[in-house]
Amino acid sequence: MYLMGIDVGSTGCKATIVDAYGNVVGSSYREYATVITKEGYGEIPVESIRNEVKNAIRFAAEGIQKGGIKAICTSSFGEGFVAVDEKGEPLNNPILYIDPRGKEYLDRFSRDSLGFDMYKTAGTSPQSIYSLPKLMWIKDHRPDLYNKIRKILFVGDYILYMLGAEPFCTYSLAARSMAFDVINKKWSDEIIECAGLDRSFFPQPVKSGTVLGKICPKVAAELGLSDDILLVAGGHDQPCVALGAGVNKAGLAVDGLGTVECITPAFDSPIITPGMVKNNFVLVPHVLDNLYVTYAFTLTSGSVVRWYRDTFGQQEKEYAESIGINAYDYIMDIAYPEPSGMFVLPHFSGSATPYMDSESKGAILGVTLDTTKDKFVKALLEGITYEIMVNAEILNQEGIKTDHLRAVGGLAKSDSYLHLKASMMNSIIETLNVTEAGTAGVAILAGVACGIYDSIEDGIDKVVKVKKVYYPDPKVSEYYQEQFVKYKRIYRAMKEIYK
Repeated sequence: MYLMGIDVGSTGCKATIVDAYGNVVGSSYREYATVITKEGYGEIPVESIRNEVKNAIRFAAEGIQKGGIKAICTSSFGEGFVAVDEKGEPLNNPILYIDPRGKEYLDRFSRDSLGFDMYKTAGTSPQSIYSLPKLMWIKDHRPDLYNKIRKILFVGDYILYMLGAEPFCTYSLAARSMAFDVINKKWSDEIIECAGLDRSFFPQPVKSGTVLGKICPKVAAELGLSDDILLVAGGHDQPCVALGAGVNKAGLAVDGLGTVECITPAFDSPIITPGMVKNNFVLVPHVLDNLYVTYAFTLTSGSVVRWYRDTFGQQEKEYAESIGINAYDYIMDIAYPEPSGMFVLPHFSGSATPYMDSESKGAILGVTLDTTKDKFVKALLEGITYEIMVNAEILNQEGIKTDHLRAVGGLAKSDSYLHLKASMMNSIIETLNVTEAGTAGVAILAGVACGIYDSIEDGIDKVVKVKKVYYPDPKVSEYYQEQFVKYKRIYRAMKEIYK
């Protein structure tokens, strides 16, 4: 018996089929283009998403015995939504969080005293990245489209709708709208009324793992699947990654080390404080009952290593290719073994939490005639770690622990980097046997729903295994904690220079 997980990202989608122990038996990744207009509007063509998800399903299922797949579950990026009409046809392209549309409506919520009050309800302060201001923009600028809307569906939920589910939304994706009551797990009538939107557009919220019915027979035939496959509610990609890393209790956190870095810690009761609001940390229901998560993220992690590879590391890249190893791994392995003595502010694409400053610039400090490429690489690795330490320090002050991390993603393959990271952060870091934590998370939800697993815990026990543990070196930790005090001054100094 097999389970299919579908992850829909902002640049492509992946369908993965696994057995009860998380072993991959079929997989397909399909890319699609993001469209950025001259006005700066950012969208993904909905037809591309529909077509490439179907293609990914077909190719992943090739060679799988018909009837072998028991359930399908989805995860996706947040904020973007697909509005559908009475016939279920899509009316718009999902608008990306980077799209500026909707900024002009944020003052409405402040004037109506929904600033901190909004956080108490929606788990976030008013920001233009969310679905709600985008829908407000559509109402004012595209009334022809707005008047045809029957429901709005978040992207991962839309895929299950496309496969045959009734309109619904999962709690964790609804939390990316700015209109969902994350405490009571329902839409906020007050916020929707303040936005001037039609309440009937917002679909029924359900918890992750809910069985939504079976795949539509016509769609199943089109995709070469059996028509008895269960459709199971998934969620936002980050909580699904957390589940796939075994983060099922307070005190654990997953550290996603990809192009960006995102720490997703779990805690067992809502944390609503001025510190969470000030530092842009959201409150989101986990895909597991009675737990919440937040997102501490940077915009430049693996992308900084890629920048070095493409800008300065051609020689290292060619050598790595000649001996058949990954260029990223080689670049990190040749990093200077001692502290670099430099500082890098890795705001090469602006900053995410806690500052959320898209105008911030990167900086490289402490360069001398003795600076070598291996020291520069070490400084880059130190810089991306310092930046996430800023987030971890604030979260710890708010009572959210980040001293036990489960690392997943591309940079988690580097032994030398994880040794450095454990000491700099003074945290225990574990790597896992799971190669695709997001897929593992939705597979566990699907497996519980169709009876392959007795419980979430049973699914985690079968799928998620700790591979290696990295402990901090006390002497190294002490040095970097002293340097961290200096690092925290750089952002403010740079902001003053560029003011």
